[in-house]
Amino acid sequence: MAAVPERALTAVLLPRPEAARAAAERWDEGEAVCVLDPDAPAETTTRLLDQLAPTHVLDHDGRHRHAGGRPVPEGTAAVVVTSGTTGTPKLVQLTEAGAASIGRGFGHALGVEPDDRALVCVPLHHVAGLAILARARVTGTPVIVHPSFDLSAVAAAPAEEGATLVSLVPTMLARLLAADAPLHAFRTLVLGGAPLPPALRERATARGARVVDAYGLSETWGGFVLDGKPLDDAEVVIDTNGENSAKPGEILVRGPMVMSGYRDDPDATAAAFTDGWLRTGDLGTIDDDGTVRVVDRLKDIILTGGVNVSPTAVEAVLARAPGVRDVCVVGMPDPEWGERVVAFVVPVAADQPPTLDGLRAFAGEQLTRSQLPKEVVLVDAIPRTPGGKPLRRVLRTSA
Repeated sequence: MAAVPERALTAVLLPRPEAARAAAERWDEGEAVCVLDPDAPAETTTRLLDQLAPTHVLDHDGRHRHAGGRPVPEGTAAVVVTSGTTGTPKLVQLTEAGAASIGRGFGHALGVEPDDRALVCVPLHHVAGLAILARARVTGTPVIVHPSFDLSAVAAAPAEEGATLVSLVPTMLARLLAADAPLHAFRTLVLGGAPLPPALRERATARGARVVDAYGLSETWGGFVLDGKPLDDAEVVIDTNGENSAKPGEILVRGPMVMSGYRDDPDATAAAFTDGWLRTGDLGTIDDDGTVRVVDRLKDIILTGGVNVSPTAVEAVLARAPGVRDVCVVGMPDPEWGERVVAFVVPVAADQPPTLDGLRAFAGEQLTRSQLPKEVVLVDAIPRTPGGKPLRRVLRTSA
């Protein structure tokens, strides 16, 4: 039997700008890369390297072989370490064909122009940042890489560095708006990593910003749906288990941007696919015109009194309520309802926090009785992943 072609896998452990240059160099050499968090504790890095088993590590001491490392299949461009909201790391193998697909897709959908310059202010050890580098190689777009997310640096990037495109998570957008950053100076803001609250988008649009909402996963090289429209190579269907197709069901996707699998985990890979379709774990619908609408994470849906409640839908309403700076809705065990809707709220003013009665009155005309919160818990901050997704499991265990 002929040997399966393989290629080197280099783990990059450098600060963001240096990591971006290193990733480009490794790609030029025909290797795959895995960018790791340079600020992670040493114990975490050691554990990840043991699991990843790269052939090489590139750090401040240069590029050197890693003991026990193994290559990846030919055609692999990157391995992304992702824990999502479960806390269990997975190693997502992404392909060169997938990078080419998202590069073409974003270029066409956003109308990328020759004078565009892409700003990277999100981590490269997550797919959002790495995908910007991959797409830019396809479109030929120059890339500006900031060492971290800095409000003043991002606000000044259009004028001082010629940045025209920037990818953000909703939390970053909210902070830029609060700082009165000139967001209209960017040609396009791509939002991803977490659901984009409609009120936040409206505020940005009112400031003259062009906002594009991207939906995707680490397993799909990031966004494969922009403002509800799948990229050219992405096929999207809804799995409703044979029920009414108009009802929400799990979003399935297939296309070249979909991962080849999880490294060294054939069982998890098999579980992620059904007849070649990647199961996203997200609940959604598709309109008659092909618009994909994401309802929520399947695992986050709250079943209260026999009724399914989308926490994201409730959050979108409560986020507009007076006195609410940030909010996350979670289903908590309840002896009568099975689960009750609980709103964890960061107040604008600690001495005048919103009340349960006040929030229910505000949301009463927009939400059903089942959707209205039955409890409000005041917190200093909503725990989130680096990509901006709320860590509901953390809130559940802390309440």
